[in-house]
Amino acid sequence: MAGPPALGALLFLLLPPPLWAAGPNAEPADSAAGPAAPPDPRAARPRRGPAPLTDVAKLCVCDLLVAQCDVNCCCDPDCSTAEFSLFTTCSVPVVTGDSHLCSQKAAVYSLDVEANPPERIFELTDQVNPSIFCIHATNYDQALSFSSPEMPTAENFDQLLEQFGSAAFSAEPDTWNMDPDAQHPADANETYRYEFGVPVQTVDAFLRLPSPVVTSWCSDVNPAAFLVNQATKCTRSVSVETCGSIQAVSMGFYINSSILAVPKSSQMVNVTVQSVIVQSLNGTQTLLNGSDVLRLPRILDELCINVVFRVSYHITYTDTGEIIEAAAAFVLGAINKEALSIQQSFEISFTQVDTTPVPLSGNPGYVVGLPIRAGFRPQGSGIIQNTNKYNQLTILQSTSNQDCLAAQGARTPILFGYNMISGCKLRITAAMKCQPLTQTLLDVLKGQSFPEYVASFGNSQAQDVLDWVPITHLFTSEQSSCQIPVSLEIEVKWTKYGSLVNPQARIVNVTATITTTPLKQLPSGRERIIPVTSSVVFTDISLPAEPGYKAWPTFNVKLPFDFFFPFV
Repeated sequence: MAGPPALGALLFLLLPPPLWAAGPNAEPADSAAGPAAPPDPRAARPRRGPAPLTDVAKLCVCDLLVAQCDVNCCCDPDCSTAEFSLFTTCSVPVVTGDSHLCSQKAAVYSLDVEANPPERIFELTDQVNPSIFCIHATNYDQALSFSSPEMPTAENFDQLLEQFGSAAFSAEPDTWNMDPDAQHPADANETYRYEFGVPVQTVDAFLRLPSPVVTSWCSDVNPAAFLVNQATKCTRSVSVETCGSIQAVSMGFYINSSILAVPKSSQMVNVTVQSVIVQSLNGTQTLLNGSDVLRLPRILDELCINVVFRVSYHITYTDTGEIIEAAAAFVLGAINKEALSIQQSFEISFTQVDTTPVPLSGNPGYVVGLPIRAGFRPQGSGIIQNTNKYNQLTILQSTSNQDCLAAQGARTPILFGYNMISGCKLRITAAMKCQPLTQTLLDVLKGQSFPEYVASFGNSQAQDVLDWVPITHLFTSEQSSCQIPVSLEIEVKWTKYGSLVNPQARIVNVTATITTTPLKQLPSGRERIIPVTSSVVFTDISLPAEPGYKAWPTFNVKLPFDFFFPFV
């Protein structure tokens, strides 16, 4: 019975003193209380993180030349002592690793200019991150560099094609999947939705929007992209003898396949026929009353009728990216025996449910000849526009009689890139009063609802207020008791935005200047005729791309070490 305690005492005495003794000056423990318990060995050792994966002493961000010394690069290993003595300063004085680490090494470089000859000073110090949200250790090797891409070979080509050959793919390597046999029940309940630019899927493939590829001939492999309004024209080879066997000239080819409400789902949306217009050989068009009848091409009196000339799709979607309605409008025509081909037109547009579509004037930049988009901004809301873009920003329209009072209400839209001038004549009599005449002329020049903002791009959205440019109003007048407006000058400053290969027109400033003139009292029975003018001028303020001229500003910015983290 005395065996186990004796063995325990023997093991206790065999413990080395440094693991439990408090030190050479520690007081002896009270014998009555028994031997003191040894302290935790982990408390005697300082906690140290793993060794850093990045050696800052070997990092040198200013080392650009291979096997050559870079000027003022104090960390360049290619520089000799003699070359260091010629430096004036260290271009990179401190080199550190990840700034999110709690503690890291820092390589500090400086020059001792008082030494003869001057020499470089290198010092390796410790830096402590005061933030409580810091990283204790960075030990994930794959996150610190880009993985080398796998080169295709005859052996791995099929595997790479399966992984990266689709429209959407995952670049995650298979080794990241710890348990490939494990089931993921969450994937079964994953909800899909359409995103911008994603092909609109149908039961068999995708919604076709034929378009020319290399030549003008139609190609039926062009998919319609979600939220991308498109309009295409192409040539189709057709004859009277073969028109009944060509699917692409039949209505059924464009409406028989149902659209998926969301990708990879079983919920389908049928394409309904919105309208059918029949076009004769001489171009006369007639709208049919019964648009729900499928009219197939057929031969009648040496003509092939019901040939599809035009298809216009209209898709209605929700804010969650779900398609709820799809409609198609057709223009059907006839061809005779002399016809060898026809030109077909295709369009598709998207409208969010419970919203009013607003026509655009470019995507993204303005297109010359299309109206400038404008609107108002009530307090604390987005931009409100007139649904008719031709009535958003207008100027006075000249009339044949040139009478300003008769021309009130006659307006013409301001088209991008078109300098315009119009005017009228005002007959002033002695009976006219200053204030009513001033308001009447303002209505003639500016219209009843002159907008407050102009869209900087042709496709600026109403909710993106920062994409809209406020109209600046200026007044030039003389000192007089009564001033009446006689001219409105609108200057639109725009610039080429984006790539030099495909620049986009962007409006950066709009100024509306009202010029007034004093109204002098006329004697009774006398009249005075004054001209009233309205003009629009477009000014290109793009910087020229001249040789040696930097068209874009440059910034002296140092990228952080973890700029590409965590991309692999």
